[in-house]
Amino acid sequence: MKIAIVGCGAMGSVYAGLLADAGHEVWAIDTWREHVDAMRAKGLRVEGASGDRVARVHASTNAAEAGPCELVIIATKTMHVEQAANAARAIVGPETVVLSIQNGLGGPDTSARVLGRERVAVGVVGGFGASMKGPGHVHHNGWELVRLGEFAGPITPRLEKVAEVWRSGGFKVKCFDDIDQLVWEKLICNVCFSGTCAITERTISEVMNDPYTWEVASGCAKEAYNVARAKGVKLDFDDVVAYVHHFGTKIPNARPSMLLDHMAGRMSEIDAINGAIPVAARTVHVDAPFNTVVSALVRAKEKKMGVRS
Repeated sequence: MKIAIVGCGAMGSVYAGLLADAGHEVWAIDTWREHVDAMRAKGLRVEGASGDRVARVHASTNAAEAGPCELVIIATKTMHVEQAANAARAIVGPETVVLSIQNGLGGPDTSARVLGRERVAVGVVGGFGASMKGPGHVHHNGWELVRLGEFAGPITPRLEKVAEVWRSGGFKVKCFDDIDQLVWEKLICNVCFSGTCAITERTISEVMNDPYTWEVASGCAKEAYNVARAKGVKLDFDDVVAYVHHFGTKIPNARPSMLLDHMAGRMSEIDAINGAIPVAARTVHVDAPFNTVVSALVRAKEKKMGVRS
């Protein structure tokens, strides 16, 4: 299959490398010129839980160079989705499936608004703990689950075809009839670790092993769980603390992307992750004090860093 990954940061690079290594024609589209140049010159090295390999990919800063693709994966952060989706217009044809994969809330809705709801499917990926080691080189601590769903549900033949593409790259895949379940089961893990790790500058295991930071992290998860239940979202677990703790044990040494953003001097996705919980909580008359405070502290840290006004 001809595939374009629009947004080849850490996670996008993992997708690109493993799918290319499986024999697909993969175009890695990113604005980071040094990364694109390195992939062109030496290939894309992916190391970690999936092994250590160098995959040959097509790489460009211009999406249009790829030409029409059968599958377009938008893998940018939520605040960059609109720009990425507009860039992807040049490679989206009548039969193209667009898979929008972001943390938190809002990314796929933006992709659908730009490219058409009928073209867009939703992806949620967890348990990878990916980070860039340098241009053309990505590492991931875990290799867990890719969740896929249609906006309108239920599972369709085209979604199953996309799932098989991912499986061919060695990914574990689960398709969902209900995208709310798909999104919230991952979001609960995100809100547990993202903001807390970013504030304390600790890895996932360091947060879990300290009773004070774990109180904050698990408190954020409980609030997200309560909001999901109040919204009527189906979840496959009842003990939310055990659920997020089990998730954390799979990638103990990982630094969530929010912390990696701060380490690189970038603004994070706090508004779409912890910051989205108080907003959603108000619609169902649920309190979310942990997420409110964590979000405020992350925003204050970013303002001090000079990346948020």
